[in-house]
Amino acid sequence: MTTSIDTFGAKGTLEVGSNSYEIFRLSAVPGTEKLPYALKVLAENLLRTEDGANITADHIRAIANWDPSAQPSIEIQFTPARVIMQDFTGVPCVVDLATMREAVTTLGGDPNKVNPLSPADMVIDHSVILDVFGRADALERNVDLEYERNGERYQFLRWGQGAFDDFKVVPPGMGIVHQVNIEYLAPTVMVRKGQAYPDTCVGTDSHTTMVNGLGVLGWGVGGIEAEAAMLGQPVSMLIPRVVGFKLTGEIQPGVTATDVVLTVTDMLRKHGVVGKFVEFYGKGVAEVPLANRATLGNMSPEFGSTAAIFPIDAETVNYLRLTGRTDEQLALVEAYAKEQGMWHDPDNEPAYSEYLELDLSTVVPSIAGPKRPQDRILLSESKIAFRKDIHNYTSDAEGGAAADTPHSNLDEAIEESFPASDPAVLSFADDDAVIVHSAANGAEGRPTKPVRVRSEERGEFVLDHGAVVVAGITSCTNTSNPSVMIGAALLARNAVEKGLSSKPWVKTNMAPGSQVVNDYYEKAGLWPYLEKLGFYLGGFGCTTCIGNTGPLPEEISKAVNDNDLSVTAVLSGNRNFEGRISPDVKMNYLASPPLVIAYALAGTMDFDFETDPLGKDTEGNDVYLRDIWPSPQEIDDTIKSAISQDMFRKSYADVFKGDHRWQNLATPEGDTFAWDENSTYVRKAPYFDGMQLEPSPVSDIKGARVLALLGDSVTTDHISPAGPIKPGTPAAQYLDSHGVERKDYNSLGSRRGNHEVMIRGTFANIRLRNQLLDDVSGGYTRDFTQPGGPQAFIYDASQNYQKAGIPLVVLGGKEYGSGSSRDWAAKGTRLLGVKAVITESFERIHRSNLIGMGVIPLQFPAGESAKSLGLDGTETFDIEGITKLNEGVTPKTLKVTATKESGEVITFDAVVRIDTPGEADYYRNDGILQYVLRNMIRS
Repeated sequence: MTTSIDTFGAKGTLEVGSNSYEIFRLSAVPGTEKLPYALKVLAENLLRTEDGANITADHIRAIANWDPSAQPSIEIQFTPARVIMQDFTGVPCVVDLATMREAVTTLGGDPNKVNPLSPADMVIDHSVILDVFGRADALERNVDLEYERNGERYQFLRWGQGAFDDFKVVPPGMGIVHQVNIEYLAPTVMVRKGQAYPDTCVGTDSHTTMVNGLGVLGWGVGGIEAEAAMLGQPVSMLIPRVVGFKLTGEIQPGVTATDVVLTVTDMLRKHGVVGKFVEFYGKGVAEVPLANRATLGNMSPEFGSTAAIFPIDAETVNYLRLTGRTDEQLALVEAYAKEQGMWHDPDNEPAYSEYLELDLSTVVPSIAGPKRPQDRILLSESKIAFRKDIHNYTSDAEGGAAADTPHSNLDEAIEESFPASDPAVLSFADDDAVIVHSAANGAEGRPTKPVRVRSEERGEFVLDHGAVVVAGITSCTNTSNPSVMIGAALLARNAVEKGLSSKPWVKTNMAPGSQVVNDYYEKAGLWPYLEKLGFYLGGFGCTTCIGNTGPLPEEISKAVNDNDLSVTAVLSGNRNFEGRISPDVKMNYLASPPLVIAYALAGTMDFDFETDPLGKDTEGNDVYLRDIWPSPQEIDDTIKSAISQDMFRKSYADVFKGDHRWQNLATPEGDTFAWDENSTYVRKAPYFDGMQLEPSPVSDIKGARVLALLGDSVTTDHISPAGPIKPGTPAAQYLDSHGVERKDYNSLGSRRGNHEVMIRGTFANIRLRNQLLDDVSGGYTRDFTQPGGPQAFIYDASQNYQKAGIPLVVLGGKEYGSGSSRDWAAKGTRLLGVKAVITESFERIHRSNLIGMGVIPLQFPAGESAKSLGLDGTETFDIEGITKLNEGVTPKTLKVTATKESGEVITFDAVVRIDTPGEADYYRNDGILQYVLRNMIRS
């Protein structure tokens, strides 16, 4: 049990029914009653963990006397109640913990000291790939392939589950981490060793914020910080500004939770909420169903806030009841929240730092794309927006009808079926339902390049720019929300009853975030309609949303690549960054699940749902989207009749048990892991090699070269290895040299436990543009260890620089490191020999992860950039003033001198983004894990 020195005499007892719990009452600290909900959670956290050293009475007073208008300046240490991980980011955590056990032994400590001190759960959800789709056996085949590819990793995780205390693993096929978190793992109020306190968590995935919908304060951190939290290290943070987001009104018919969240994302990105908490309040909150709250919380990283939270209220308790929590737990949540002033009272509004308001009745259907979640497009303007954006993705000429092609019966059928002026997408022919995408679709001023495709399985059709080749209902964001999932299935039913079908070039995907979705679809009798449109169950995992889309059918992939077609993907996920969804797809759009199905029917982004028919019904009448869109009443009635508490209880009864595949895995035993030198999945991490008990002093950087000169909005997707492994790249060469066949490359994410693969995949995204090179995309740079600085793979150049003893820097633009909380974006940067990253601005998690790996984050002076300073990346860099950190002082700026080959010198003062004393400690120790390990041995 946490012991507190309890300066304020807050410790007391809460009686709930026949149960009694120790709690720390906020009412003991004057001022806390007027705080926003999220800060009350932080205040309780400090009260309960007050130790007089890291957490003092002054910290508690600082939060009680919080000034909403102040800029964050007071550092506090937040101790999350638990840690949650998914397998991509979680495997490296377990690798590091296993390596730490050995390092502790080497330095004379007890390896069994290395154990999670906070409960840690891992959900394996990121590894299933949609190799098979559109068939009844898709789920079974995809899971079989998942185990074939990932057996080594899964054996390692089963070892970890046995070797570490307080570490539980949810096996593959059970659901997506954040959906499992809200439906089962999150208690809202935690009970441990007789103490009751708010459930809080950090997770190794940026969408951990989904749990904010349940009133649980939590957010995504890098795997590096999560490991430290598991090992009892508090998370260092500044008391944040809190943005009050008032909700009023009600959602209109035809508008979905996805439309609301895309609108909120757009609003908050424009407002600017990076590093802030967002808290929803007002009378409208009670009208927001919990599933919608979870969808809003989930998208917090997309608008840039640390958290986006709803207070606890009756709706929270109703959801906990529906999802099968015990009556005892429900009573505790309500009693605790009311006792602590954490129960939402719309008439008692706290003071906030900033205010925003949204009348839900003003929200209209929207999508977002083609490359960022905040780029919202009104559905009514989507065709116009596509026609504008397509010019950035192709150099083909505008307009024009179909290119000349040899005549055949198909050509004649095309000409007879629709003249050149007809913009529709129509079907014709017999039972095979061969469908043709009209080349004339783009005749009004958009680039067009019709390409005929012949497919044994799919008939014959014409592909053009804008063709939707992926339609994925996927991701925790929306598959956790029954209103949009039932809405999609009812739309599918209505489409099938009208005689409509998905276009043959669309790779359809249905991958819910929990097995409960499968159950309620079955009970409502909706699967047959989804399947008729190709939306067969493909897996319970993230799939399309994280780039596990699997290959497109060969003939479609070939047509796209041979003709450089700019095709599109539409998914119900939260991320649509370039190069993420599929290597064949340049433009990606986020949409609600019903709209994903609508786009599968339309087959192209060059489509106006208001004026363009989706096809013809059995009587030959045009069918529009409005004709098949289900009513809110029908969605609501179906939810009431098809979803029950028993479904959740049944689904989660044996959640840690897994299927026969999991149970039959051979599992190693012992306190330390027996590393297999031949493994290409799991290798001992190199971070502690040669580590001494006392850290060496930090030093200035001299004679550094630029590894990459990058522009704005470079995401962790651009930096961190993810997605498929491309033949011929350094990662592929490594696997080739270890005898791995191309079909077994698997994804980069699945190989995160092997640093050798990961270093070779860092900065290797096919869409990365390194401005050291002219108009080249991918993982390349100039290697200045060679005469003339020829083009080379970034990995190969880095190896040459490291052999020559030359340190490296990376130069970037605005919002560097936005996106997922990928620890490998920082780990890979460090292992490539990069000592400093200099940008115009950083996203929160990546900046702290760089420090956690011993890389110093610096910013150009305000208003300056690499370009404005005249830097082109060919310079040699000296960075002075770092040594002040050895004296316990974090300098505000460092002097940077860049010397060109001509001898010309550019100097500037870079702003040091080591923001807290805790971060300075990590940097002095060469990283957070080294800091934790040294402290562990000393204690």
